Amino acid sequence: MSSDNLNSLSTYEIIDINDEPEKHIISILVDNEFGVLSRVIGLFSSRGYNIDSLTVSEVDHSRTISRITVVTIATQPVIEQIISLLERLVPVHIVNDLSTDSPHIERTLGLIKVITDNEDDRIEAQKIADRFNARTIDSTANSFVFEISDTSENLNRFIDVLTPLGVKEVCRTGITAISRGTDFMDTSL
Repeated sequence: MSSDNLNSLSTYEIIDINDEPEKHIISILVDNEFGVLSRVIGLFSSRGYNIDSLTVSEVDHSRTISRITVVTIATQPVIEQIISLLERLVPVHIVNDLSTDSPHIERTLGLIKVITDNEDDRIEAQKIADRFNARTIDSTANSFVFEISDTSENLNRFIDVLTPLGVKEVCRTGITAISRGTDFMDTSL
């Protein structure tokens, strides 16, 4: 694009041209009270932002604090706007973009059911599960349920490799994540 065309664009259009959308993992500490989750989700949906993954759980029972982990794909300016809006919500204590603020560990839990009458396929499914460090949590004469906790990418690979052997059902959580090392989200607020 020529510099003449760039000069005629607004600031927002220039940002959109130069920024590529990326995956962001946003961790939010909130009061565990009625309606908080719907307010956070409403903030995303009312502005047309998509949520790729969402997990929520109480992390401090004595102070009724929950952690919401939201995964979205957006440009950096959009993420900055989302974080700014989240920080203004009354029950929100801390907002952290783990994707950019600090090195982090992320995991997704998957339960995968394989059904097959073929003994060779059963043996191969068990070997694959062992290679991916998946646990067998249920087994019958012609079925397995495997449990795997890993990155979304590795979970997808595990499912892809098992599919020809008789994957019949998949259940998976959203991503949950935590910063590495000594960085932490202080729940003592």
